[in-house]
Amino acid sequence: QVQLIESGGGLVQAGGSLRVSCAASGRSFRSYVMGWFRQAPGKEREFVAAISWTSVTHYADSVKGRFTISRDNAKNTVYLQMNSLKHEDTALYYCAASDYGLDSRVSLYDYWGQGTQVTVSS
Repeated sequence: QVQLIESGGGLVQAGGSLRVSCAASGRSFRSYVMGWFRQAPGKEREFVAAISWTSVTHYADSVKGRFTISRDNAKNTVYLQMNSLKHEDTALYYCAASDYGLDSRVSLYDYWGQGTQVTVSS
């Protein structure tokens, strides 16, 4: 079992930056691929970014060049730095863990946090 707790969400103006964090506890953190997903009201949950235990990364096209995912295996924490935020980035952001591999499919992630709200005002 892995428990995930997100933090760092909030309200930010368009063009601004925000960093969200995800603290993991339980089974060995470094063995998991960690991902960030988001879900806006009335929409399906969508992939944002993922990072392997060796810090290989994968991004959705919509955030490439603006968002950066990173992890600190010593602190059991994964981060998502979000720059140049747009109104359409507004969503509930979820952290997730997978032992499958670096992938964008929601179904391959076994453990999920409760989410942290990011709201971008236009």
